[in-house]
Amino acid sequence: MHILGVIPARYQSTRLEGKVLADILGKPMIQHVYEKACRARSLDEIVVATDDERVMTAVRQFGGKAAMTSASHQSGGDRAAEVAAAGEADVVVNIQGDEPMLDPLMIEEVVAPFQTGTDAGIVTIKKRVMEEADFDDPNVVKVVTDQDGFALYFSRSLIPYPQRQTQHFKVFEHLGLYAYTRECLLQLSGLPQSKLEEIESLEQLRALENGIRILVVETRCEGEVLSVDTQADLDRVRNILQETES
Repeated sequence: MHILGVIPARYQSTRLEGKVLADILGKPMIQHVYEKACRARSLDEIVVATDDERVMTAVRQFGGKAAMTSASHQSGGDRAAEVAAAGEADVVVNIQGDEPMLDPLMIEEVVAPFQTGTDAGIVTIKKRVMEEADFDDPNVVKVVTDQDGFALYFSRSLIPYPQRQTQHFKVFEHLGLYAYTRECLLQLSGLPQSKLEEIESLEQLRALENGIRILVVETRCEGEVLSVDTQADLDRVRNILQETES
């Protein structure tokens, strides 16, 4: 089984332009992500998928592999699909380019079900939300699953809503790390944006609306997972990594 890791890295960003090249302890952010991904033993190949020559140059300068993809893609999944279409990987892992604190164990966790024969087209990650302040935060995407761990729905709203807060009430955050079969990824990228995807601005809803099953694995990683979307996020990541890597 050939497993390809793709790191979509779009230069333009609404809230923090060029964030994938932002300096963190002397390295561009994309390098931190790439080096973390390299620690995942299950990946046979890692490619940064970008639409900008500046990102391409930066990746090559630190010895990474990059591919130029269309500037018209609306999501990281579509960018990963373009790379996957040009190769013969069996499984494709879509790794967020703005998560320099990525734990490589999470990559192993999304790949493992394919290695043991899951019939899911997509595998992703969830983590229990412990802070009540995050329950109503639309930036914390929630997920609910069936008894076998397959996603029922993803939302920026609180799900499940505790009309009766029983002992079973738990809230799980969806972490945006995905592994797909190549066939599923190419199928998904060929589908139009779905209604719920457009409403919630969550690309994984396109899969659910088209009957593609998503297996959701609860991560064993205990560390904080922080996406860099704003300058405040970037400053926070710099401070955390300064403490942990010094």
